[in-house]
Amino acid sequence: MTGTLVNVLAIIAGSVLGLILKGRLPERIQKIVMQGLSLAVILIGIQMALVGTESADILIIIFSLVIGGIIGEIFGVEEALEHMAGKLRDRFGGDDSFFVQGFVQASLVYCVGAMAIMGAIQDGLNNDPSILFTKSLLDGTASIAFSATFGIGVMFSAIPVLIYQGGISLLASWAQQVLTEPVIRNLTATGGLLILAIGFNMLGMSKIKIGNLLPAIFVSIIISFFVF
Repeated sequence: MTGTLVNVLAIIAGSVLGLILKGRLPERIQKIVMQGLSLAVILIGIQMALVGTESADILIIIFSLVIGGIIGEIFGVEEALEHMAGKLRDRFGGDDSFFVQGFVQASLVYCVGAMAIMGAIQDGLNNDPSILFTKSLLDGTASIAFSATFGIGVMFSAIPVLIYQGGISLLASWAQQVLTEPVIRNLTATGGLLILAIGFNMLGMSKIKIGNLLPAIFVSIIISFFVF
């Protein structure tokens, strides 16, 4: 888990630096940073989504979003995240909505994608964290911008990274069999669409409940695994 631990530390360090910058930036600068970051998030979402939508697996992505959204609404994932944000705000400070947005967005960007999965498997099987070292540099840099915009919620995205990537590394032999290329492709595409929706929300173009769509990620893994 060397690569994952370095990744987590990079996210925390970047978040701390971003929080320091956030308090020193005037409101008009924070606003333009938010808009620029929103466009970057939309670009990331489009790139990731096209990985799957260019293939014949589009129906899997559609079913994943529909089924995942229903599950999220039934169990109230969005409301649970907001409740957690309220408790953490009371303890650490910050804004409820920005905490949830920063936490969910950063977690998706850091966890969804081939680099996170393949890097964790390579680290677990071959004790080679080189891919995750590269990812750590990217995530650490991104966390500066994210936390400067959304605040302390971004720092807590290190927790799902630790659980997700660390779990894959510890169970690398099993993960290699389950997380096949088609599974990773559909997972990445589904996650990319959620990231795209976050970008729209950030620009005020929509009010999509991203939290309630999060189960779509896991649904895409299950469907893809049994189909392929």
